[in-house]
Amino acid sequence: MDDLKPFLDLGTTLVRPPDELRERLRDIRAVLFDWDGVFNDGWKDIDGGSPFSEVGSMGVNMLRFGLWSQNTEQLPFAGVITGQHNKHAERFAQREKFHGLYMGFIHKPQAFDAFLTKHGLASEQVAFFFDDAIDLSVADRCGLRVLMRHPAAALFAQHSIARGGVDIATALSGGQNGLREATEVLLALMERFRSVIDHRAAFSDDYQRYLKARNATVPEIVSGVR
Repeated sequence: MDDLKPFLDLGTTLVRPPDELRERLRDIRAVLFDWDGVFNDGWKDIDGGSPFSEVGSMGVNMLRFGLWSQNTEQLPFAGVITGQHNKHAERFAQREKFHGLYMGFIHKPQAFDAFLTKHGLASEQVAFFFDDAIDLSVADRCGLRVLMRHPAAALFAQHSIARGGVDIATALSGGQNGLREATEVLLALMERFRSVIDHRAAFSDDYQRYLKARNATVPEIVSGVR
Protein backbone atom coordinates (compact mmCIF):
# COMPACT_ATOMS: atom_id res chain seq x y z
CA MET A 1 0.00 0.00 0.00
CA ASP A 2 2.99 2.37 0.37
CA ASP A 3 3.10 3.11 -3.37
CA LEU A 4 -0.65 3.73 -3.41
CA LYS A 5 -0.59 6.23 -0.56
CA PRO A 6 0.41 9.29 -2.66
CA PHE A 7 -2.56 8.62 -4.93
CA LEU A 8 -5.00 8.01 -2.10
CA ASP A 9 -3.79 11.27 -0.55
CA LEU A 10 -4.30 12.97 -3.93
CA GLY A 11 -7.90 11.76 -4.07
CA THR A 12 -7.75 8.67 -6.30
CA THR A 13 -10.70 6.43 -5.48
CA LEU A 14 -10.27 2.66 -5.39
CA VAL A 15 -13.85 1.47 -5.71
CA ARG A 16 -12.80 -2.12 -5.05
CA PRO A 17 -10.27 -3.43 -2.51
CA PRO A 18 -6.63 -3.42 -3.69
CA ASP A 19 -6.39 -7.22 -3.52
CA GLU A 20 -9.37 -7.58 -5.87
CA LEU A 21 -7.90 -5.02 -8.26
CA ARG A 22 -4.58 -6.89 -8.27
CA GLU A 23 -6.40 -10.12 -9.08
CA ARG A 24 -8.19 -8.47 -11.98
CA LEU A 25 -4.93 -7.03 -13.28
CA ARG A 26 -3.43 -10.52 -13.50
CA ASP A 27 -5.98 -11.36 -16.20
CA ILE A 28 -5.53 -8.17 -18.26
CA ARG A 29 -4.22 -8.77 -21.78
CA ALA A 30 -5.29 -5.50 -23.42
CA VAL A 31 -5.58 -1.79 -22.69
CA LEU A 32 -8.28 0.25 -24.40
CA PHE A 33 -8.81 4.00 -24.25
CA ASP A 34 -11.39 6.60 -25.08
CA TRP A 35 -9.65 9.67 -26.52
CA ASP A 36 -11.36 12.96 -25.70
CA GLY A 37 -11.29 13.66 -21.99
CA VAL A 38 -8.77 10.87 -21.39
CA PHE A 39 -5.67 11.95 -23.32
CA ASN A 40 -6.67 15.61 -23.06
CA ASP A 41 -9.20 18.03 -21.58
CA GLY A 42 -11.80 17.35 -24.27
CA TRP A 43 -11.56 20.71 -26.05
CA LYS A 44 -11.64 20.60 -29.87
CA ASP A 45 -9.98 22.72 -32.53
CA ILE A 46 -11.89 23.96 -35.57
CA ASP A 47 -11.15 20.73 -37.46
CA GLY A 48 -12.35 18.51 -34.62
CA GLY A 49 -8.88 17.54 -33.42
CA SER A 50 -7.70 17.23 -29.84
CA PRO A 51 -4.09 16.55 -28.80
CA PHE A 52 -2.31 14.36 -26.28
CA SER A 53 0.25 14.92 -23.55
CA GLU A 54 3.70 13.36 -23.48
CA VAL A 55 3.18 12.87 -19.75
CA GLY A 56 0.22 10.59 -20.41
CA SER A 57 1.97 8.96 -23.35
CA MET A 58 4.88 7.88 -21.17
CA GLY A 59 2.49 6.54 -18.57
CA VAL A 60 0.72 4.41 -21.18
CA ASN A 61 4.03 3.09 -22.50
CA MET A 62 5.21 2.19 -19.01
CA LEU A 63 1.93 0.41 -18.29
CA ARG A 64 2.26 -1.61 -21.50
CA PHE A 65 5.82 -2.51 -20.49
CA GLY A 66 4.62 -3.51 -17.02
CA LEU A 67 1.94 -5.76 -18.47
CA TRP A 68 4.46 -7.23 -20.93
CA SER A 69 6.69 -8.09 -17.98
CA GLN A 70 3.83 -9.50 -15.93
CA ASN A 71 2.53 -11.64 -18.78
CA THR A 72 5.81 -13.45 -19.56
CA GLU A 73 6.79 -11.05 -22.33
CA GLN A 74 3.45 -11.15 -24.13
CA LEU A 75 2.72 -7.71 -25.56
CA PRO A 76 -0.67 -6.40 -24.38
CA PHE A 77 -3.01 -5.36 -27.16
CA ALA A 78 -3.65 -1.62 -27.20
CA GLY A 79 -6.42 0.37 -28.81
CA VAL A 80 -8.39 3.61 -28.89
CA ILE A 81 -12.11 3.92 -29.54
CA THR A 82 -13.40 7.42 -30.18
CA GLY A 83 -16.62 8.86 -31.50
CA GLN A 84 -14.75 11.43 -33.60
CA HIS A 85 -12.24 11.38 -36.45
CA ASN A 86 -9.07 12.89 -35.07
CA LYS A 87 -5.67 13.30 -36.74
CA HIS A 88 -3.97 13.69 -33.36
CA ALA A 89 -5.29 10.29 -32.26
CA GLU A 90 -4.17 8.77 -35.54
CA ARG A 91 -0.69 10.24 -35.13
CA PHE A 92 -0.50 8.89 -31.58
CA ALA A 93 -1.64 5.38 -32.55
CA GLN A 94 0.92 5.26 -35.36
CA ARG A 95 3.76 6.61 -33.25
CA GLU A 96 3.07 4.46 -30.20
CA LYS A 97 2.30 1.37 -32.27
CA PHE A 98 -1.18 0.69 -30.95
CA HIS A 99 -2.88 -2.34 -32.43
CA GLY A 100 -6.06 -0.50 -33.33
CA LEU A 101 -7.64 2.94 -33.64
CA TYR A 102 -11.39 3.00 -34.12
CA MET A 103 -12.64 6.49 -35.07
CA GLY A 104 -16.16 7.71 -35.70
CA PHE A 105 -17.94 5.09 -33.58
CA ILE A 106 -20.75 6.84 -31.72
CA HIS A 107 -22.00 3.42 -30.55
CA LYS A 108 -18.77 2.09 -29.15
CA PRO A 109 -19.71 -1.58 -28.59
CA GLN A 110 -19.48 -2.06 -32.37
CA ALA A 111 -15.80 -1.13 -32.29
CA PHE A 112 -15.25 -2.99 -29.02
CA ASP A 113 -16.59 -6.23 -30.45
CA ALA A 114 -14.36 -5.80 -33.52
CA PHE A 115 -11.32 -5.27 -31.26
CA LEU A 116 -12.11 -8.38 -29.21
CA THR A 117 -12.64 -10.53 -32.30
CA LYS A 118 -9.53 -9.25 -34.05
CA HIS A 119 -7.29 -10.21 -31.13
CA GLY A 120 -9.10 -13.25 -29.71
CA LEU A 121 -9.89 -11.54 -26.42
CA ALA A 122 -12.59 -11.96 -23.81
CA SER A 123 -14.05 -8.68 -22.56
CA GLU A 124 -12.82 -9.48 -19.03
CA GLN A 125 -9.24 -9.32 -20.31
CA VAL A 126 -9.52 -5.62 -21.20
CA ALA A 127 -8.66 -2.62 -19.01
CA PHE A 128 -10.68 0.39 -20.22
CA PHE A 129 -9.96 4.08 -19.57
CA PHE A 130 -12.92 6.42 -20.11
CA ASP A 131 -14.60 9.61 -19.03
CA ASP A 132 -18.22 10.00 -20.15
CA ALA A 133 -21.64 8.57 -20.91
CA ILE A 134 -20.82 7.36 -24.43
CA ASP A 135 -18.27 4.96 -22.89
CA LEU A 136 -20.43 3.22 -20.30
CA SER A 137 -21.73 0.48 -22.62
CA VAL A 138 -18.12 -0.66 -23.11
CA ALA A 139 -17.05 -0.09 -19.51
CA ASP A 140 -19.88 -2.33 -18.27
CA ARG A 141 -18.27 -5.29 -20.06
CA CYS A 142 -14.57 -4.84 -19.25
CA GLY A 143 -12.52 -6.56 -16.60
CA LEU A 144 -11.02 -3.34 -15.21
CA ARG A 145 -12.60 0.12 -15.61
CA VAL A 146 -10.78 3.39 -14.90
CA LEU A 147 -12.86 6.57 -14.88
CA MET A 148 -11.06 9.83 -15.62
CA ARG A 149 -12.92 12.07 -13.24
CA HIS A 150 -13.85 15.67 -14.15
CA PRO A 151 -14.77 18.12 -11.34
CA ALA A 152 -17.62 19.46 -13.46
CA ALA A 153 -19.06 15.95 -13.85
CA ALA A 154 -19.24 14.98 -10.19
CA LEU A 155 -22.76 13.58 -10.52
CA PHE A 156 -21.74 11.48 -13.51
CA ALA A 157 -18.86 9.99 -11.54
CA GLN A 158 -21.11 9.28 -8.59
CA HIS A 159 -23.72 7.60 -10.79
CA SER A 160 -21.16 5.59 -12.77
CA ILE A 161 -19.64 4.24 -9.57
CA ALA A 162 -23.05 3.46 -8.08
CA ARG A 163 -24.18 1.49 -11.16
CA GLY A 164 -21.07 -0.71 -10.92
CA GLY A 165 -19.19 0.42 -14.02
CA VAL A 166 -16.06 1.79 -12.34
CA ASP A 167 -13.23 0.11 -10.43
CA ILE A 168 -10.89 3.10 -10.08
CA ALA A 169 -11.66 6.82 -10.40
CA THR A 170 -8.85 9.32 -10.83
CA ALA A 171 -8.49 12.48 -8.82
CA LEU A 172 -7.28 14.45 -11.86
CA SER A 173 -8.98 15.01 -15.19
CA GLY A 174 -7.57 14.14 -18.59
CA GLY A 175 -6.50 17.75 -19.04
CA GLN A 176 -4.59 17.56 -15.75
CA ASN A 177 -2.67 14.45 -16.83
CA GLY A 178 -5.04 12.14 -15.01
CA LEU A 179 -4.05 9.42 -17.48
CA ARG A 180 -0.56 9.39 -15.98
CA GLU A 181 -2.14 9.13 -12.55
CA ALA A 182 -4.20 6.15 -13.72
CA THR A 183 -1.27 4.28 -15.26
CA GLU A 184 0.92 4.78 -12.20
CA VAL A 185 -1.88 3.55 -9.92
CA LEU A 186 -2.11 0.34 -11.95
CA LEU A 187 1.65 -0.15 -11.90
CA ALA A 188 1.62 0.41 -8.13
CA LEU A 189 -1.12 -2.20 -7.73
CA MET A 190 0.97 -4.59 -9.83
CA GLU A 191 3.97 -3.82 -7.59
CA ARG A 192 6.00 -3.10 -10.72
CA PHE A 193 6.32 0.69 -10.73
CA ARG A 194 9.93 0.94 -9.55
CA SER A 195 11.10 -1.95 -11.71
CA VAL A 196 9.45 -0.53 -14.83
CA ILE A 197 10.91 2.94 -14.33
CA ASP A 198 14.38 1.61 -13.54
CA HIS A 199 14.41 -0.64 -16.62
CA ARG A 200 13.34 2.29 -18.80
CA ALA A 201 15.94 4.61 -17.25
CA ALA A 202 18.68 2.06 -17.93
CA PHE A 203 17.32 1.18 -21.38
CA SER A 204 17.80 -2.38 -20.21
CA ASP A 205 17.76 -5.53 -22.30
CA ASP A 206 14.26 -6.26 -21.00
CA TYR A 207 13.01 -2.85 -22.08
CA GLN A 208 14.64 -3.20 -25.48
CA ARG A 209 12.94 -6.58 -26.03
CA TYR A 210 9.61 -5.02 -25.14
CA LEU A 211 10.26 -2.05 -27.42
CA LYS A 212 11.17 -4.32 -30.32
CA ALA A 213 7.91 -6.23 -29.91
CA ARG A 214 5.91 -3.01 -29.56
CA ASN A 215 7.51 -1.40 -32.60
CA ALA A 216 6.79 -4.44 -34.76
CA THR A 217 3.07 -3.77 -34.33
CA VAL A 218 1.26 -2.46 -37.42
CA PRO A 219 -1.64 -0.24 -36.29
CA GLU A 220 -5.05 -0.87 -37.84
CA ILE A 221 -7.04 2.32 -38.48
CA VAL A 222 -10.78 1.67 -38.69
CA SER A 223 -13.27 4.40 -39.61
CA GLY A 224 -16.91 4.40 -38.62
CA VAL A 225 -19.53 7.03 -39.43
CA ARG A 226 -18.62 10.66 -40.03
